[in-house]
Amino acid sequence: MANVVITGSSRGIGFEMAKLFAKEGHQVLALSRNTEPISKISHKNITTFPFDISKPSDLKKLKGFLDENWETVDVLINNAGKLLRKPFLETTALEFEAVYAVNVLGLANLTRAIIPKMAKTGHVVTVSSMGGVQGSIKFPGLAAYSSSKAAVIGLTEVWAEEFKESGPSFNVLALGAVQTEMLEEAFPGYQAPTTPLEMATYIKDFALTGHKMYNGKLLQVSNSTP
Repeated sequence: MANVVITGSSRGIGFEMAKLFAKEGHQVLALSRNTEPISKISHKNITTFPFDISKPSDLKKLKGFLDENWETVDVLINNAGKLLRKPFLETTALEFEAVYAVNVLGLANLTRAIIPKMAKTGHVVTVSSMGGVQGSIKFPGLAAYSSSKAAVIGLTEVWAEEFKESGPSFNVLALGAVQTEMLEEAFPGYQAPTTPLEMATYIKDFALTGHKMYNGKLLQVSNSTP
């Protein structure tokens, strides 16, 4: 059984993943600012505490927990994300930076803290978006979000090269439309073809086995074209 860290676990795909991993017997550290939804599950395999990926003090708290409780981390799923839908010329520098503080800098700092706990067989899976893939359809108002999702694709490729001898493996999944709360915020009224549970099941399986076939790869997980 694996030790699994999941960010953004209070709703949507992250919430469903935490339940799936726990049900299979894996030990899950479910991180999010709002712990109430996960806490209500009261599953013996899930540990949670309030966590803001953009706060250095919370990263220090995480490191303390891992040092005290887990000898290794087998899987890290970088799922937390911050959305801003606003015309570029109306977006302030602070608003733009706030998106990057979560989606890029927070993600990088969290990964830096956890890598020393991971063996060569470990797997870091970062959840990106089709909006961050070069050549994909782009949407007005998502400059900060889409560009931040492009940044983590590049990060994944660099990490895979830098740690190719010692491990762990790094891969990034660019998701298409999934019927989550975040999608509703970005595109009110749109009905996606994929449910959070369906996508969570796919990511869970990939996180446990994908590193055997992939490292440093971007996989486009979308049932639409392009």
